[in-house]
Amino acid sequence: MRSYGQYCSIAKALVVVGDRWTLLIIRELLIRGACRYTDLKNGLPGIATNLLSDRIRELESAGLIRREDAPPPVATTLLRLTEAGAELEPALDAIGRWGIRYMPEPAEGDEFRSHWFAFPVSFFLHDRDPGGSRVSIELRTASGPAVVEVSNGLASLRPGPAAAPDLVLEGEPRLILALFSGHLTPAEVEDLGLQISGDVGVLHRVLPGPVPAP
Repeated sequence: MRSYGQYCSIAKALVVVGDRWTLLIIRELLIRGACRYTDLKNGLPGIATNLLSDRIRELESAGLIRREDAPPPVATTLLRLTEAGAELEPALDAIGRWGIRYMPEPAEGDEFRSHWFAFPVSFFLHDRDPGGSRVSIELRTASGPAVVEVSNGLASLRPGPAAAPDLVLEGEPRLILALFSGHLTPAEVEDLGLQISGDVGVLHRVLPGPVPAP
């Protein structure tokens, strides 16, 4: 294992997680929980198979990832963060918030996965009516659907479609992100091509700003 030769906790941490792709592997496992190698690779477009295998071995050796057998009838090995690996969530949260400033437009060739909305949802959306009924917002992008579930004071994201979403946002990820972050209003993102259908009042429940009177 390489070393910076410095008696500093930041330097020591970077020895373990400072290599390219490492924190993105942690991101995937934080969002998705235990998952198969193939699912992990799908969430890391651009990584070479041998490099992913190397990074997984390094993270296992460092005690941040462990393997477990999936319960029957699925016969496969799952990768999961250890307690030490999961403790990196606040660090990724801080990096993600800081990095929002670099996301006004995707670079040419940038790929996207719908489950990556998980961190922006945790950054920006809050259930402002904890006593209200459970509602859902389906996010539809070219990479597939994901659902924001809102109830009991929390807003969280899961991959996949909703059976009967209360609100649907369909279009480019950058427009959904601009709406969630408050950089653009619903009217502005609609003008730019985002399709909004269903109960628009759900947006007022989760976005910053006063909750309108019923």
